[in-house]
Amino acid sequence: MKFHEKRVVITGGTGNIGQSLVELFARQGAHVLFTDRSEEDCADFYHVMKKNGLQTDYLAADLRQKIHCETIINTAVETMGGIDILLNNAGLKPGGNILNTTDDMWFSALDVNLNAAFFLSRTAIPQMIKAGGGAIVNTSSIWGSNPGLGHIAYCTSKGALSAFTKALAQDHAADNIRINAVCPNEVDTPVLHSNSTNSKEITEAIAFLASGESHNICGETIEVTGAKAVNW
Repeated sequence: MKFHEKRVVITGGTGNIGQSLVELFARQGAHVLFTDRSEEDCADFYHVMKKNGLQTDYLAADLRQKIHCETIINTAVETMGGIDILLNNAGLKPGGNILNTTDDMWFSALDVNLNAAFFLSRTAIPQMIKAGGGAIVNTSSIWGSNPGLGHIAYCTSKGALSAFTKALAQDHAADNIRINAVCPNEVDTPVLHSNSTNSKEITEAIAFLASGESHNICGETIEVTGAKAVNW
């Protein structure tokens, strides 16, 4: 029970990687609050977990809105008594070069992929300090450092998320809060068309960074690519 009694918040909880994360942490003894935009999707997945004997809680929220991000953390504190682990897993991947990227595509990518991590982390870190420490793991992308074609909003937001991870980690290492990111390869690989096996590989990397097994790893952006190049 690697995460016994740990209080965990997981965003993007109804996606393939998100579902795998929720199940893994719940099976390992954590108290899990997961979130995603669709109330229906959250409720459906909650009932699947319950049917499988796993107790979780959920909150449907729009990560593009600051107040929703803050409410997620505040709800976790109210229902679980605090927060030990935050997994900023939600992501939005609009396609398009600069000429066919609309304002909404640009700002939505920044809001979900970057700004939400800022607002969630800013609200969670004081609670982690009260608890004596914690861990934050962000789901970035190898496209943040090695951009692919035709995804300028996505690549920019993920590159900024990686920089945000490193800066935040330096600021709060002294608070016993470890902050890292995983960077999957998402260029026409099985990870892009996620199946359970590949989601599991990403999930295991995230869980490792969230656990005490990685107690001396902080401020890292770990590539999880299966040795695949970005363009192949």
